[in-house]
Amino acid sequence: MLDYIWFGLLVLGFIVGIFSGRAETVTKAAIDSASGAVSVGIGLLGVMCLWTGMMAIAEKSGLVQRIAGLARPVLKLLFPGLARRHPALGAIVMNLVANFLGLGNAATPLGIKAMNELQKLNPKKDTATDDMSMFLVLNTAAVQLVPATVIALRSAAGSLNPAEITVTVWIASISATLAGVTAAKALSALCKSGFRPKRR
Repeated sequence: MLDYIWFGLLVLGFIVGIFSGRAETVTKAAIDSASGAVSVGIGLLGVMCLWTGMMAIAEKSGLVQRIAGLARPVLKLLFPGLARRHPALGAIVMNLVANFLGLGNAATPLGIKAMNELQKLNPKKDTATDDMSMFLVLNTAAVQLVPATVIALRSAAGSLNPAEITVTVWIASISATLAGVTAAKALSALCKSGFRPKRR
């Protein structure tokens, strides 16, 4: 649906440009925007390659497992249904670390892997478990220490101080995480107590 909306806006822009006698201006803006998108994409590629490579090194060196060991008390509280050495735990840690570094795109395949591992433990394949819901909350809220992607975008756009949003990102992502975790735990406890919403 969103594709149709964007396509309609583009066509509408060209039609308005033609009827208002500014077709040349609209065409130039489209070409300049396409060129700018390529430049931003190349700039982001370098950042993504750097951090993705570091994540791969961390995984192969065993650093991810060590981080998982340190974070195990917190993870056990958040994911009580996971065994100590389950593969899902490593995938969750890698996803959270990638999000922690602000690498949303790099975190996506790790998130899919973690969710697939959690699905293997799911007795009801058509219903998300509490662990799956909690992981979705953490992945969506995504506490970020270094918002690398946003900083790279701001730098590519010519910002004089691209990292000035860091503290704001910390406040927003931590607040979202706390609210999400609280809501997930509260709703889980409510469902386990036998509460069922009335269907209309």
